[in-house]
Amino acid sequence: MQVAPFRGDASEWDAFVKRQPDWTHFHLAGWRDVMRRAFGHECPYLEARAADGALAGVLPLVRVKSALFGHYLVSMPFVNYGGPLGDAEACRALIAHADAMGQRDGVKLLQLRARRELPTALPAGHQKITVLIDIPEGGGADGLWKQLSHKMRTKIRKPQKEGVEVRFGPDQLAPFYDVLAHNMRDLGTPVQSRKFYEVIAETFGESVWFACAYLNGQAVSGGCGFVWRDEMEITWSSSLRTSTSFRPGYLLHWSFLERAANEGMRIANFGRSTPGSGTHEYKQQWGGRDEQLWWYFRSATGEASTPSPDDGKFSWGPRLWRKLPVGVATKLGPWIVRSIP
Repeated sequence: MQVAPFRGDASEWDAFVKRQPDWTHFHLAGWRDVMRRAFGHECPYLEARAADGALAGVLPLVRVKSALFGHYLVSMPFVNYGGPLGDAEACRALIAHADAMGQRDGVKLLQLRARRELPTALPAGHQKITVLIDIPEGGGADGLWKQLSHKMRTKIRKPQKEGVEVRFGPDQLAPFYDVLAHNMRDLGTPVQSRKFYEVIAETFGESVWFACAYLNGQAVSGGCGFVWRDEMEITWSSSLRTSTSFRPGYLLHWSFLERAANEGMRIANFGRSTPGSGTHEYKQQWGGRDEQLWWYFRSATGEASTPSPDDGKFSWGPRLWRKLPVGVATKLGPWIVRSIP
């Protein structure tokens, strides 16, 4: 098994990825273009080839490096999944090669964000989970609606009664980003650049969904999700704090689930959460099941995770960030968060 920088083209990569049972949207070759165009990050994508030259495994890697936060090799940064794909021998070879790269380059952290257990001796961090909802086969949105609890259906109906409506489409990117930027400032967290989402939309077309919930013509909640195989993931979502009295996020999330069910998806994925957090508890209300993530790592400092505002040494950051005007926070945020994978 020979491991080297990937030397094929995007079509070969994606064809191989889609033959693997555990592939996700974030394994697609287009994410290499997103990381390069949106952030300028180096992307040392790896291949494993058998003796006959056939592709046996792939590993998307992104190098995230800054003077402030350090040097990371991550698969994949800013999203929930990554890690190697291929048979066990290829995965072992790819992980060993990435580990050697990280040690050679003196990275602070090598992190492989896998969805399943991998054949490696590297330690696995279980600091994140996803919440999945199984969509009834053949039942469409009606079957999924009946699966929800009475309490959840009431929460979805409340914003509907207030006159909230949800719209999907590429034209929802701009209002989605405005809601996201406001909410992230309120949470005390830097926001990604609008360019990041624009490049995603340009790269992936119909496999990325943007949606916003509106009240009286104003976007009050927004989300961005991805579809692959028979699965839909709501990767980013936010609501304005001024809308807390009628909670439009419930209707927004239901609209994503409804569309997924009507388009024949079998799994609705609420994205990653920290176990026991308020976000996790919100997602559990929908009647889903937890899926443990396997984030393998090699750390020069002993830390299994990238920087987080939950870390005591960064706790001053959110307090300061909340005091910034939204425009200032939106302008400064991308320069900071691009270095926090």
